[in-house]
Amino acid sequence: MPENFFILFKQELWVIAIIFLLLLIKLKSKQLTVNTLLNGINILLLLNFINGFFFNEEGRLFGKMFVTNHLYVFEKNILNLSVLLISLQSTKWLENHKHIIEFYVLLLSSLLGMFLMISSANILMLYVGLELSTIPLAAAANFDLKRKTSGEGAMKLIISSAFSSAILLLGISFLYGCTGTLDFSVINNLLQQQPLHIAAFLLFFVGLLFKVSAVPFHLWTADVYEGSPVAITSFLSVASKSAAIFVILNVLNKMAQPLFITWHTVLIWVALITIIIGNLFAIRQQNLKRLLAFSSIAQVGFILLAVSTNSSAGNASIIYFILIYVLSNLAVFGVITLVSAVLQKETITDYQSFYTNNKFLSWCLCIGFFSLAGVPPTAGFFGKLFLLMSAAQGITYTILAIAALNMVISMYYYLRVVKTIFAKNENSCIEKISIPASNKIALIICVMGVLLTGILSGAYNYIISLQ
Repeated sequence: MPENFFILFKQELWVIAIIFLLLLIKLKSKQLTVNTLLNGINILLLLNFINGFFFNEEGRLFGKMFVTNHLYVFEKNILNLSVLLISLQSTKWLENHKHIIEFYVLLLSSLLGMFLMISSANILMLYVGLELSTIPLAAAANFDLKRKTSGEGAMKLIISSAFSSAILLLGISFLYGCTGTLDFSVINNLLQQQPLHIAAFLLFFVGLLFKVSAVPFHLWTADVYEGSPVAITSFLSVASKSAAIFVILNVLNKMAQPLFITWHTVLIWVALITIIIGNLFAIRQQNLKRLLAFSSIAQVGFILLAVSTNSSAGNASIIYFILIYVLSNLAVFGVITLVSAVLQKETITDYQSFYTNNKFLSWCLCIGFFSLAGVPPTAGFFGKLFLLMSAAQGITYTILAIAALNMVISMYYYLRVVKTIFAKNENSCIEKISIPASNKIALIICVMGVLLTGILSGAYNYIISLQ
């Protein structure tokens, strides 16, 4: 064992330690009050997040299958932040749930898989992380056992995951047959612009595109988002999607440089179709979770445009945008989680005159939607600006114009919700909702992050310095 094993593997070890601690607490959980249990878990998640900022080193483990550096640590800490915020926002829902510890064990097991995916330097490690991140989510999607839609969503997720894994494994077998290795760097040296090599890589790449819900691998997304508990939908939307984008960046930069011409063309067309389809379907939605599902698909399209440039500036803009996307999405989901837990309401029309009795929640919802739409001065505007600026280096002005036009289209369905919130209709007005302290803290963090991350340039400069 290397002397610095506990430093290089510390983020994964922290998550493993929390999982084992929760399993031990499960034996004594009947002696703890719900509030004590939730507060204790939130403290552990906060310590897990803080841990990512100290004593970080670069290095390799497990026969060079696992690699870590300061950029990977930062990416993992974005995921840690999202889990912490989701936990804080889920307090009201979990207070009435019997299986609190099981919820966190599933979430953290999936998070551990994402960490292994991000640090993988070998296809075997990547695949183990992929499965570890997906299988617990399928169980978590069915966490509301009394709801048929929850079971349906979980079934669609597991079937779609199995199908995409089969394609990915076929690609892996072809890649191994072509190169005789599973190591990223060695594969990168051996790949050539040959039909079999191209087919092998594209089959492998399809499995990753499924994870980010890129068109045409998006069909599972809306049903799973709608059927899952809001907390799981939040996790799928921000943590799972962010991890998959980080992995795609890693794979394309470290393993597939010889096939740049091929995957560059594929990514541009996939990104363009993903943006258009995501926006067109989002316009039609009445359920907020389904709207955010198609919204996330469209956002992935913008990210993939920047991914196609294969530049350090593009990579920095992607990571910066994902940080903003996490904060913006969780600002919206934080309100939806609370309203769903208290009133079981999730459609847009349910929020008619929401501002009348719930001013703080309304502003949080609006600022989150403004940022997702890219309205200045929110961080979402700067995030999309940097994405398009970096994408402009590798695409035509026609494609850039279509992407910009879709940004305008997306404003319609985001601002439609904002209009509903502020429309005055006393007959269908949601009553005043009591906001637990943990929910309020999470919402304040999200809103302040959305407002300050765009105005202050520290986050973007920090990401640039890590590359």
